[in-house]
Amino acid sequence: MSSWTEAGMQALFEPKGVAIAGASTHPGKFGFVALHNLLANGYQGAVYATQRDGASVAGITCSPDIASLPAGPLDLVVVCTPRAAVSEVLTQAASRGAKAAFIVTAGFGESGPEGLARQRELAELASSLGMLLIGPNGQGVVSTPAKLCAQIVAPYPPSGPISIASQSGNFVSSYMNIATQHGVGVARAVSVGNSAAVDVLDLIDFYSQDPASKVGLTYLEGITDGARFVERVRPIASRMPVVLVKGGRTDDGQRAASSHTGSLATDDRIFDGVARQAGLIRARTIESAYLAAAGLATQPTLRGPRVAIVTTVGGWGVLAADSVAANGLTLARLSPSLTSQLDSLLPPRWSKNNPIDLAGGETRDTVPQVLRAVALDDEVDSVLFLGIGIQSNQAAAIRNGPLYPDFGTERIVAFHERQDERYAITAREVTLETNKPVLVASELANSDPQNAGPRAVRATGTVCFPSGELALETLGHMWADTTWRVGRGLM
Repeated sequence: MSSWTEAGMQALFEPKGVAIAGASTHPGKFGFVALHNLLANGYQGAVYATQRDGASVAGITCSPDIASLPAGPLDLVVVCTPRAAVSEVLTQAASRGAKAAFIVTAGFGESGPEGLARQRELAELASSLGMLLIGPNGQGVVSTPAKLCAQIVAPYPPSGPISIASQSGNFVSSYMNIATQHGVGVARAVSVGNSAAVDVLDLIDFYSQDPASKVGLTYLEGITDGARFVERVRPIASRMPVVLVKGGRTDDGQRAASSHTGSLATDDRIFDGVARQAGLIRARTIESAYLAAAGLATQPTLRGPRVAIVTTVGGWGVLAADSVAANGLTLARLSPSLTSQLDSLLPPRWSKNNPIDLAGGETRDTVPQVLRAVALDDEVDSVLFLGIGIQSNQAAAIRNGPLYPDFGTERIVAFHERQDERYAITAREVTLETNKPVLVASELANSDPQNAGPRAVRATGTVCFPSGELALETLGHMWADTTWRVGRGLM
C-alpha cells in the first residue's frame, strides 16, 4: 500500500500557498535561500514565512510561528527550523490545513540511533496529522508546472517531461543542471533525504500516474528488501520508463552511502539483477542517466536493434561502430535499394557500408536527403547522425576573425549556420515522419552549446548528445526498455 495520497502530492506539487518555516535574514542560511528561490522563479501562490523575531525577510513580513500567519491558503510548509521546533511546526501547519511538509532540517536518522528514534516519531506525527512528509534532511521540491522552486540550492530547470526523485539532494541539482544545459526539461524534482515516510519509489509511483511526467529519473543508494522492491517497481515501470543510477557499487561506496543518508546498501551484483527483473533502466553515470531519460521522453519507441550511423567524418563512425554491440544493438545491413539511393547522392568514394561515411561529399542537400533515405529503409530501426556543427564551428572562426564581414565572409557564415539548423530540423522531421529515433551527436553540445547545430537540435525539443557513444548508450537503454515491455506483454 502506498504511503502517499493524491491530496498530499497535490499539496506538494501544486500548492496554492507555501510557508517557509524558519526564514532567516542571513542570505547564506537555508531559511533565506529557500524563501529567495520560492520568490525568484515565478511562483504565483500565497507565500508566507516564519521567523521567531517577526523580522522581514526578502521583503516578506514574517510571523513568529505558523499559528500566527495571516489568513489565506496554505498547502505546503518547508521546514528550515532547528530540529527541536519541527514537530510543533507540523502540528500548527496541519491545523492551518497544510497537507504536505518538506523537512530540510537535519539531525534525524542520519545521525545515529537517537536520531532514528526522533525520525520515527516525526513520521508517526505526520501520519496522525494526515500530512505527506518528505525528508527530513532533504534539499527541496521543484514543480515547473506550478513554477514552484522551494529548495535550498539552485538551479530552477526548464519545464519538460522528466521527473526526478533522489536519495541525494545534490544529484537532483546535477540532473537539473544537465537539463538546463541540454534543454529537455523537468516537471517535478524532489530529494527525499532520509525518507522517514515517503521514499523514492512513492514519488516515482506518483510520477507514473502524473500527466506532466513521461519518464522517471532517480538516484538510489540502497534498499532494504529486494523482493519488496521488485514488487513495488514492476507496476511503476510498466506505466512509465524509470532510469536510475545507484550509488554504493563497491564496499567503500556502500559505507559512504550509509553515512550519507543512513541507507542500507546492497550487493551491487544482486541489485543489478533486481533492477533488470523490475524493468528499471540502470545507467552508469548521472549524465548518461539524464540522456537516457531525455531520449525516452522525446524519441519514438525503438522497435528494433538495427542502427544506421551517418557520419561526415570516418573516424567518428569507427568509434561509434565499436559501441553498437556493447549496447545490445546491431549495425543495420544496407539493403540493395538503399545502397543504390546512396550511390546517387554521394561520391563514388563513400564507405559503401554502415557506418555510412559521406566522405566529405556533401552538397547543399546531401545530409537531409541521406537522413531521410536511411530512416525510410525497412532494414533500419534507428539512425545516429554524426557531424552537426562542423560548418557552424568554422562560421564562428570566420565571424571572430579579422576579415569578417568583408570578402563574402558574411554570406558564408550565414550559409554554414543555416545548413546546421537545417540538419537539426530534418533529423526531427524524419523522426516524426518515420516514427523511428534519429539521434544527433556532437562534442560541441558540451564545448560550444551556442553553436548553431546543437542549439537548433535543442530548439526541436530533443537532445544533442555530447558523443556518439553516449547516443548509442541511450539507444541501448531504449531497446532494453522495449524488450522488457514486449516480454511482459505491454507492447
